[in-house]
Amino acid sequence: MRLAFGIGLVLALSASTALAADNPAPLQIVVSKDQQSLVVYDGDTVIATSNVSTGKAGHSTPTGIFSILEKRRFHKSNIYSNAPMPFMQRLTWSGIALHASNHVPAYPASHGCVRMPEDFARHLFKMTGRGAHVLISDRQLTPAAIADPFLFQPTASEPALLSDVPLRPSVSQVHSKAVEVATVEPSPLKAAPLANGDEPPIRMLITRRGEREITLDVQALLNGRGYAVGIPDGYAGPLTVEAIKAFQTAENLAVDGKMTPTFVEALYAKAGKGKPPNGQLLVRRDFTPLFATPVVIAQPEIALGTHFLQFQNIDASTGKGEWFAMTLDNAVPGPMKKRLGITVEEDAMAFNAIQRTMSRIAIPEDARRRINDLLTEGSSLTISDMGIGQETGDGTDFVTITRAPKS
Repeated sequence: MRLAFGIGLVLALSASTALAADNPAPLQIVVSKDQQSLVVYDGDTVIATSNVSTGKAGHSTPTGIFSILEKRRFHKSNIYSNAPMPFMQRLTWSGIALHASNHVPAYPASHGCVRMPEDFARHLFKMTGRGAHVLISDRQLTPAAIADPFLFQPTASEPALLSDVPLRPSVSQVHSKAVEVATVEPSPLKAAPLANGDEPPIRMLITRRGEREITLDVQALLNGRGYAVGIPDGYAGPLTVEAIKAFQTAENLAVDGKMTPTFVEALYAKAGKGKPPNGQLLVRRDFTPLFATPVVIAQPEIALGTHFLQFQNIDASTGKGEWFAMTLDNAVPGPMKKRLGITVEEDAMAFNAIQRTMSRIAIPEDARRRINDLLTEGSSLTISDMGIGQETGDGTDFVTITRAPKS
């Protein structure tokens, strides 16, 4: 799909913005740095477009997967001399945001934020709620519907779901004529109302396990085998090193006190735990961690890539919904590739890249059932090699940085 982006505001208000403020669609916002454009999607339908201006050389805008953390109608930068940032929608607590500006040229010109024309910024502010996803990429991304047995679906139970009243109007059910955007602005401290009136949508991240997660497992398993390491804390201190050496001696392994793959595999086998998990699935809701579970990634030498999927359009008669997916370029740094053992890059433009990645991930059935029970309109899933970045913390969803700003 080719999209043209003119100066100012271009709104296609025949779908999500036509919905009442009590019943918003789970929108996706896509920013292209190459095209200096912003596109708002409801599923795979374009709702609104605008020109933007992203970060200039030395203050580039990071690429990755973000969500709106905070909204302020009037805001001033605490970094750049109280510069005005009206209709600010924060993406990171380190200072990246969408905001209005009276200087939005057709080239990168900001200090890292995404500048928008004021008319468009005002309307976008009314369309979004806290938690709405924003993807920033070098190239233009377009969501596409995807169906795969790997993907979660809600557990069918509630008789009310069999009602013939739709959970929210679909694009085809909304009048196609342009309408006025609602004038009520969402509170900056309150998440957007839910389309199905249920719990807030969940956010999921599947990524590689880090050293801390592996160390926690090793400490718990060593304790269970009688090699005392104290309370597992995820840090390999002297007690843990001595316990590893004792296990290696008992099992006729090379004694070096290190958590090598050979040692970890032997410890798992001795504990009857099968193959060591090399991945993890983490779940958050309303910016708060819910739970995490280990997963197994087959062919770990092949990069997972970076993929974003959003769940929506729950059908009232079946209780099932649709998934829409996008793949971002995956710029794994060299040291990270070495640490993770990645020797084969993932081609973001390859056919069925997402399906090939999902086919390599095994999720425990109990975790899958729990997620099916939690799944609601607007839930999302990110799959990435990048791990839990520094921007992910208290008061955020999972923030995935695919390319950090250049200074």
